[in-house]
This record gives sequence, C-alpha cells and structure tokens, in this order.
Amino acid sequence: MRKNSKKLEETFSILMIVVGALLASFSVICILIPNDAIDYGTAGIAIIISKVTGFNLSLCVAVVFVPFLIAGAAILGKRFGLKALVGSLVYTVGLSLFEKIPFELNTEHFLAVVFGGAILGAGLALILRNGGCIDGSEIFANIIIKKIFDLTGKNFSMTYILVVFNACVYLAAFVLINRNAALLSLLVYVVATSIVNHFTDHFEAIKQVTIITKDPDEIVKAIKAELNKTCTIMNSYGAIAGENKTLICYVGYFELQKIKEIIAKNKGSFSTVSTIDEILR
Repeated sequence: MRKNSKKLEETFSILMIVVGALLASFSVICILIPNDAIDYGTAGIAIIISKVTGFNLSLCVAVVFVPFLIAGAAILGKRFGLKALVGSLVYTVGLSLFEKIPFELNTEHFLAVVFGGAILGAGLALILRNGGCIDGSEIFANIIIKKIFDLTGKNFSMTYILVVFNACVYLAAFVLINRNAALLSLLVYVVATSIVNHFTDHFEAIKQVTIITKDPDEIVKAIKAELNKTCTIMNSYGAIAGENKTLICYVGYFELQKIKEIIAKNKGSFSTVSTIDEILR
C-alpha cells in the first residue's frame, strides 16, 4: 500500500513538472519573445544566443542547459537529475511545438510581459515544488553554495548568486539586443520570481529542517553521508511519546528532497521545514 502511494506521488510530481515546463515554454514563445522580452537565467542566455546568431532556440536551450544538468545530477543526486532532465526535455520540446502554433496577444507590451511573467512564474513554481528544475542558474548557485559549505562549513542563501547571474544576463541583453528588451526582461524577472517565491516559500533561502525522533543515529549518519551536512542534537520530551531527540539541520532547497527521503526511511520521526533568512555566527 505504501509503495503504491509513493509511486502515485512520484507520478503526480512528474506530471506537475511536465505541466510547469509546458506553461513556461508557452509563456516564453507565445508572449515574452513576441513582446521583445526574454526569460531569465540560462534560458535567457540561450534566447540571447539565438537572437544574435539566428540559431534554433530549442537547440540553444539544450546546449546551454546540458552542462548544468550533468553537474546537477552529479552533485545533487540522480533523483534530482532525472526530474531536471524531464523538465528540461519537456521545456525544449514545448518551445519547438509552440513556435508552430499561431498565437498573438494583442495588448500593450507592458501588460503582455506582466501576464507572461506570471504564467512563467506559475510554471516554474510547479516545477520547483515538485523537485525539478529547468534553469541552470539555480543549479549553478547550488554548486557554488555547496563548495563554500565544503570549504568553510557555512550555509549561504542562493539569492545573491542568482541576482548577480541574472544581472549579467540583462546586461548582455542591453548590449546585444536593445534597451527595451533588457528593461522588459527585468520586469519578467520581478513578476516571475514573486510568483515563485509565493508558492515555494522563498526557494533560494536556507531551509531549517527540524526532526523529532527516538532513534537519531541512522538519520544523522545518512545526512552526513548523503548531504555532507551535520546536525544539532537536543534532548526533548513529548507529552505522549516521552523522551526523544530533536535534530536541527540546515540545507538548500534542492537538498530538501534528499533529506525527505532520509526521514521517510526512518519510521516514527516527525519533522518540519522552515525558511531561514540569515544565519549569524
């Protein structure tokens, strides 16, 4: 029964990633690009390359994203890699399909871009909430944060890395395309990230995972082995369960899936996830 439930949950999450990728590709092809705006992140880089060189957009997206996909699978795990692969494949195919569908949004550029940014944000939120990814900038930020943690033991938010990454994309759009494209694309970024943050509880921030369990040893070992993270362990007492241990661990958004799997293997544990804006040392 539990296996069937888990399979159903995985199937549903894959389906939501597919829907999200189709929404994102529809927004980019049918609304944003016709209104002189571009996507952000690595998709934005691919659109700039396509506009400047005349190469096929789907091909540019695939070429730009593949190195990040491989790195993400190697560092963040095969499960993440599989969902990222599904999302990116559907997104790329969606771009090709929607290029062949005649669609025109007859309204002002500003309104069209806001509407397109909202659809893009909704699609990305669906993908991120279900453990997927179609943009290499988040993977790049995760790799940088992981390397910093491995070297210093300190947790950092993705926010600043993503802001710098996308600032470079918009600067490139300003120089290589035109001023209007850069400004409208910045509006897309603001609208889309507002939607994403609303539905994913600030995915770029650090996450605090609190686990209450009677047998912490296996969980601590697994977190150390699979995530190279440590935990704070405290004695606690439940009104019904009695004496137990409370574990506190800080992870990135894309590491949440792994830690959920670790917790699921250890029956009898109770856990919560909260967003942390900053860690002071």
